[in-house]
Amino acid sequence: MSARTLVLLRHAKAETPGELPDFERRLTDRGRADAGAAGAWLAAENLRPDLVLCSPATRTRQTWDAVAAALGGGDAPEVRYEDGLYAGGRTEVVDLLRDVPDSIGIVLIVGHNPTVSDVSILLRPDGYAVYEGLKTAGIAVHRTEASWSATEPGSMALVAEHTARA
Repeated sequence: MSARTLVLLRHAKAETPGELPDFERRLTDRGRADAGAAGAWLAAENLRPDLVLCSPATRTRQTWDAVAAALGGGDAPEVRYEDGLYAGGRTEVVDLLRDVPDSIGIVLIVGHNPTVSDVSILLRPDGYAVYEGLKTAGIAVHRTEASWSATEPGSMALVAEHTARA
């Protein structure tokens, strides 16, 4: 069985909450640039996703769009917009991962804090007592030899972290 890789990406810098509902907040210019930088980093690290699970919120969709553009050509991944990535927490994320078919090698989750940071902490075998969490456009890469259905606390080593800045 080959390794499975989970890439957790916190959405890039979004507008300050204002008159629009939180769900509709858009990326700032810096956020769009940083999301592109995240995609370029993923491409350079050969972390092209087979499956993207993305929150349906505007800022996460825009983050994915900029990442996808920076990833460039190649086979386009399947993209699913999951309500649980906006309204849910780490339990919903783990449940989504457990349903991924083992034919999928790399899953990219584009979501929100505190959930994406909580999931990264939860999956680490060594845990983290002190961890500031992912900043905007922050990436945590986890890897396991186990099946996606075996996703549980402590089951995926952290192999890389990166904060994308343009």
